[in-house]
Amino acid sequence: MSRNAGEAERIEDAVLTRAAQAGEVAALGLLLERHRAGMRAVALSILGPGPDVDDVIQDAAVTALRRVGDVRDPAAVGAWLRMIVRNTSRSLLRGSVPSLPIDDLRVPSTDAGPEGWLEHHTMRNWIWEALEELSPTLRLPLVLRHFSTGVTSYERIAGACGVPVGTVRSRLNQGRIKLAAALAATADAPHGDTARRTRASRVEARETLAAAESGGFEALLSERWSPGIALLRGNDPVGGRSVLVRGMDGDLEAGVRQRLAHAVAGRSLVLWEMDLLSPADDPDHCPPSVAWLMTLDDTGRPHRLRLLHPRPVRALESLTAM
Repeated sequence: MSRNAGEAERIEDAVLTRAAQAGEVAALGLLLERHRAGMRAVALSILGPGPDVDDVIQDAAVTALRRVGDVRDPAAVGAWLRMIVRNTSRSLLRGSVPSLPIDDLRVPSTDAGPEGWLEHHTMRNWIWEALEELSPTLRLPLVLRHFSTGVTSYERIAGACGVPVGTVRSRLNQGRIKLAAALAATADAPHGDTARRTRASRVEARETLAAAESGGFEALLSERWSPGIALLRGNDPVGGRSVLVRGMDGDLEAGVRQRLAHAVAGRSLVLWEMDLLSPADDPDHCPPSVAWLMTLDDTGRPHRLRLLHPRPVRALESLTAM
């Protein structure tokens, strides 16, 4: 490639990147197509031939959508995309996924913390509005894969959804395709305030934990959650409000405490990720974390709850083991 041709490509990359940062999904699509060969070459060099290569490229596309605002040198976006593929491929080999939660991503120019990111990320509302256009079966795997901090592997998502790993792969592939279409369709539509929803959800999570520790968990569930709340394991109901109350009370009596670590909230789906704190005299009593994945009813109240762990737990009778 001549110097002039290389410079022209850098200029075109810069124009497309700035357009993508301004919210033009078509520009991001053109960038991904321009650099797909280089991204695939990186994935192949680390993973070798196989279906994981396509998965990594698709994951990188969604990550690029979420993080395009991080690009500081628009003309070097190709190297940035290849870096995402490289990190995703290496993390896949280690058994983890480098999908940072949306409120932990770096911001080029803000002196605030996570709330600052949410306030300044211009694409956040658009992404969540598009996610809401997907069916629940496609939305759930995408949210877990790209917006949770611990339930990101195919195996964990399969457990959460109550389906085989192959079905998770298929739903993620379909979900990414439909998400791209939904982004284009909702570009000019009114978008909800994801930052406000997420801030309110963090407050609600902390209030829920405080109510539990003060003996008011059952009253809070009666006031704020659906009367038909069901605890699910996979797709199967395993209990209702009384099971939740007994489980929470049992954990607290055993000295287990929960602390909010991360939250995301859409109109139909809320995810709270908690650190689990075992009692000092029994540090291995429980796993290090639990995720509360809540499906909301038409009034915005939780009516389905899945509790997810990064690894199997022993005490199936406790709330955090369900």
